[in-house]
Amino acid sequence: MSSESLERIARNKNVARAAARQLSMEQLQKLAEVVEEVIEQKKGEDRQRQEDEVQKARKLAEIREQINEAGLSLDDLVAEQPKRKRGRPPKNASKT
Repeated sequence: MSSESLERIARNKNVARAAARQLSMEQLQKLAEVVEEVIEQKKGEDRQRQEDEVQKARKLAEIREQINEAGLSLDDLVAEQPKRKRGRPPKNASKT
């Protein structure tokens, strides 16, 4: 079954009913179990991602606080980028 047909089934209840008619009750129960497992796994991944984001934000706040306590700014931490010459060199620059 392609992801396109799964999307059609998920969007339209009548399409889902038509697909379900082709399966036995045992197959439908198995499908329900598999879908439930996938949903639980997806919820777990979402929870973990949210926890990671909260932890990252907490660490960032701690670092900003330490920077402020030290009397520094973000500009103090970033080295100046070397200025690059823009454009092409003159054609006769290498001949002299």
